[in-house]
Amino acid sequence: MDTARTSVPGAQAVARAARVLRLVTSGGASGVAVTDVARDAGLTRPTAHRLLAALAHEGLVDHDERTGRWMPGPELFLMGTVAASRYDITDVARDVVRSLAVRTEESAFLSVRRGDETVCLLREEGSFPIRSFVLSEGVRFPLGVASAGLAILAFLPPHDVDAYLDRHPDIGERWGAAHDPRRLRPRLRETRERGYAVNPGLIVEGSFGLGAAVFDRSGHPQWALSLTGVEFRFGPDRIAELGRTLLAHAHQLTTRVAASHR
Repeated sequence: MDTARTSVPGAQAVARAARVLRLVTSGGASGVAVTDVARDAGLTRPTAHRLLAALAHEGLVDHDERTGRWMPGPELFLMGTVAASRYDITDVARDVVRSLAVRTEESAFLSVRRGDETVCLLREEGSFPIRSFVLSEGVRFPLGVASAGLAILAFLPPHDVDAYLDRHPDIGERWGAAHDPRRLRPRLRETRERGYAVNPGLIVEGSFGLGAAVFDRSGHPQWALSLTGVEFRFGPDRIAELGRTLLAHAHQLTTRVAASHR
């Protein structure tokens, strides 16, 4: 149990509100329904609605009266603008992501680690006309699920990996048996040995992904570049080719991050 949440007055309420806010932002521009927020946050529907209403009063979320859905509010934009100067690497990454999409003809992405999740920051479409839409800006996945999160988790220190899996023993129940810790650990080992992660349609059948970690100046995997596409485009020989291209772009972005002092 997190002792901070039980010993600091109000910490539990803040944690619940933060969880609700993350769920709203994960819905992107289309928003989320209160029933989905309640289910994913482990709250009753009335409690979820009260928290959403309180967040809306502070401008942190908006409510679409026509659809009944909740979406990020204007205060989040203002806060994000201030935080971007410290955490955002999209300016230095944008042309790297675009180059990755052009070189591979697949959809390319930049994701960032936020706690036990990854959040997609950038998406660049490839020229191949058949695409996978598993990932887009604002979408969150637990570490170890999508290829970006698998790449980041694989290069965390072993004790951090152990702690993460201890915190999420039910990840296999929520995301499929392939993500059970006993089956996830060999995939983490393979990722470290290969240098990049492979997701062979484990989230959506027929949608493959590759991911490579991008490191901060301290050598911690804080971001990831990834590619997604349809299964027949990801045969063994082409996966190796795509992996080399992906790693080259991830190394280029890691070098840029170091030069930008982030």
